[in-house]
Amino acid sequence: MSDALQRGERTVTDVYDEHARMLYRIAFTYMKNRHDSEDALQECFLRYIRGKVVFADPQHEKGWLIVTLTNICRDMLKSKYRQHENLDNHTDLAVPPPETSALMEAILKLPDRYKAAIYLYYYEGYSVKEIASMLRQPSNTVKTRLSRARKLLKNELGGDLDV
Repeated sequence: MSDALQRGERTVTDVYDEHARMLYRIAFTYMKNRHDSEDALQECFLRYIRGKVVFADPQHEKGWLIVTLTNICRDMLKSKYRQHENLDNHTDLAVPPPETSALMEAILKLPDRYKAAIYLYYYEGYSVKEIASMLRQPSNTVKTRLSRARKLLKNELGGDLDV
């Protein structure tokens, strides 16, 4: 196997199989559509393949993937290709929206700085300390973002949130 596809004892395919679903869900919280989320995920793994980073352990690798993906999503959101266009001009492309819960819709409406913390805490089950390490933020910052996100979600959902 070529060096580009072999990282230590694990192949890129192994890493992809292990983390792709989680990374896609994180990308979706930022990008809010399937195609851009897939593009961000693809770019993340291209950087992983091309990168020369030596990972201390699987958690370091996972954290690197999450941080890299969130940075890619932020960059994509700022880029020119995401200029807003009137959807009425593209009625022929209409696709029924995927079914989402009211909670997920509310999470998608959160400011970007809160999305990753909420997702990693509630959907992936990471502790505040682990999230702080992954996002390279102080633990108190993560706690504050979780608290503020909960308040925003409670307001958005009309107080029907039990967290």
